[in-house]
Amino acid sequence: MSTPKPIVGIRDILVSGLGGAVAIALVAWLTQMSGQPLLMAPLGASCFLMFVVPDNPVAQPRNVIGGHVVSALVGMAVLTLFGSAWWAMGVGVGLAIIAMRLTHTNHPPAASDPLLILLSPLGPPGWGFVLTPVLAGAALVVGVAVAFNRLRPGVKYPTRWW
Repeated sequence: MSTPKPIVGIRDILVSGLGGAVAIALVAWLTQMSGQPLLMAPLGASCFLMFVVPDNPVAQPRNVIGGHVVSALVGMAVLTLFGSAWWAMGVGVGLAIIAMRLTHTNHPPAASDPLLILLSPLGPPGWGFVLTPVLAGAALVVGVAVAFNRLRPGVKYPTRWW
């Protein structure tokens, strides 16, 4: 027999959506104002975790930031060693999963970071990509999640920093 799921109110659903919207809009605005690339698609999935299941281990700051950085480093290494061949994409995702598990920085959205690097329509990114948008973008959305979730009654985020 399965355990019944708790009823989630419409207010909580709307507030979690608002949190994700605010986080991505702020990072997009900062990207536009600074001219620095700070936004990347996987951060949208990271926001889902931080605002919908903020107590889940994969939504904690260490996992969000660390998972993205580790996976981006893997993606850059795969690109440097093998280029963007079709099989390198599988190798990149597989190695990112292994690296996140070994470093205890499991964050499912970050597994797509090697694909982002290998499929870049602007050509191969340099190693600076790990700093911006990856590290900076992940840190910014985590910062918004920390601030925003403190305003939500009954929500504790983060449950742990490291």
